[in-house]
Order: sequence, then C-alpha cells, then structure tokens
Amino acid sequence: MGGWKRAWALMLAAILGCGVVSAADEGGRQVSPSGIKHSFLLVGPKTALFNEDSEIVWEVPGNAHDGYVLPNGNILVSDYKVSREYKAGTHDVVWSYELSPENKEMGTPQRLDNGLTMLVERGLKPRIIEVDAAGKIVHETPLQPDTDDIHMQTRMARKLPNGNYLVPHLFAFAVKEYSPAGEVVDIIRTDLEEFGGREGKNWPFTAIRLDNGNTYVNLTHGDKTAEFGPDGKVVWRLDNSDVDGRLSDPCGAQRLPNGNTIVCSYGQRDPSKCRIFEVTRDKEVVWEFFHPELHAHEVHIVTTNGETVTPVLR
Repeated sequence: MGGWKRAWALMLAAILGCGVVSAADEGGRQVSPSGIKHSFLLVGPKTALFNEDSEIVWEVPGNAHDGYVLPNGNILVSDYKVSREYKAGTHDVVWSYELSPENKEMGTPQRLDNGLTMLVERGLKPRIIEVDAAGKIVHETPLQPDTDDIHMQTRMARKLPNGNYLVPHLFAFAVKEYSPAGEVVDIIRTDLEEFGGREGKNWPFTAIRLDNGNTYVNLTHGDKTAEFGPDGKVVWRLDNSDVDGRLSDPCGAQRLPNGNTIVCSYGQRDPSKCRIFEVTRDKEVVWEFFHPELHAHEVHIVTTNGETVTPVLR
C-alpha cells in the first residue's frame, strides 16, 4: 500500500472505530448474502458517516447535496449556500466557501489533486469555479444548462483527468463535457428513444467517467441507470425490472473497483425498502442499506470489509 493510501486507511480506521456518536440511529442495517460490509458517507437531509456495523460515527444536520471523505479523514460537503470542510471526527470547520451573491444554489464540491476545490453554482450565472485554500476563485468556467429553471440546471459535476468537466444537465437531457474555457466538446443524450424519449423523464443526475472511457449516469425520474460508450450509445442499463423495484429517483452513485455499482434511491420513502444498494454487472443485488428515516442523496463508500476503497469513482 502506498504511503498516502496507508495514511488514509489509518485515519479512517481511527474515525470509524471511534464508536457511536448518535443515539438517534436505531434503524440502520446492512444486508448482504455474501457478507459485504461497507463504511460510507451518506449525504442528504442529514449527512452521516456510518461504520461497517451501520452505526453513525459522525453527523451534521442540514440539507446537503454532495460530499466526500477526503484522504486526511476530513469531510467535504455542500448545501444550498455553503461548502464546508470539517476536521476529521469533529464539527470544526477548517475551510468554507459561500455561494456568490449573483447565484442561487451551490452544487457539487470536489477536492482536486492540486489542492483546489471545484464547486458548481446555479443561478443567473451558472458556472464551475475552482477555489483555493483562502477562498479565492482561481478559475471559472461558464455552463450552458439550456433551462431557466435554476434548481434544475445541473447536478453532480466532476472534473476529468484531462482537465475538462463532466456536467449533467437535467432538463437538457444531456451530460455535457466542457473544456476549461466553457466550450462543449461532447454531449451524451439521455432522451433516447430506447429510454422512452423525453416523456421518460430520464434526467441525468450523477455522471461518472470510468477508467475504460465509458460514462456511467443515473437517470432520476426515469428510475434507470445506464453506462454509455464514448460514442454515446448505451452499453449497459438497469431498470426496475432488473432489481425488483429498488430504483426510486436514483441520484447518487459510485462505481467500485470490482465493477459493482452503488446506487442511491433518494426517492424511496417506504421504510421496508433499501435506501442504497450494490448491484453487479450481471444485475445481481449483493448488498443493501436500510434505514427508516434517512434519505440517500449521495454516497461515498469508504471501506469494504476493512479495506479502503480506491480509486473513488463517484
């Protein structure tokens, strides 16, 4: 294990082993026929870090959209107005950035390898910004959401290894790849005839560029997930006929190193049904997380059966 990976693993082991800090969590449970156990950050109306025994070891209130556990164990999350980084295992805020006054909603936070933080702002000036440790904007990329509905302009954007940005635009039915200058260099359409066209409401939410060059996308109101090849054609898809109705407004997602996919069913309100599940390439559900109250907008799987999950494709 590399030095930074070992340091991360030790930090996370300390945090996840620190014991339960929330007596409110009495219903969280993981179910897996093969004994899979994950620790994970669940992001939503309440954001919580769960250990592999489904106990909450850290939590904050508020309606957060997206978040990560960073390699140093700190936790980075964004709500509608502010992105914050919390010191590992505490509520101490060690970095924050407030939404620009000309915009209305904060979206994705992503800590980049160079130490900058990528953020998405929705509003009259939809854009991606990269911010330094002092909160100074060092780069800005304008976005083209194709809608006047501010809330529906974008969702989970990600910076790509080539320096471009991958941005889902819900009402445009499109995942667009932008150059740093704001030029759209590629588009993946989600209003395909095989998905039922626009009437299918297959709004792209989380888009992940995979190591093989394909792009994995969750399609919210259409209750589908799909993987697209570089040519924009569907090479794999999942709908409720495959997973016995488990898909309910799939928002967050993560592709694991073993090829399995983690899916959040954010719209699920039935306490008897799972909030998050893991599915194989052959569409077998091998892990589920149940909770009677919490809602899974996004998820970051941190460990699996004691092993740190890297790379983080989410």
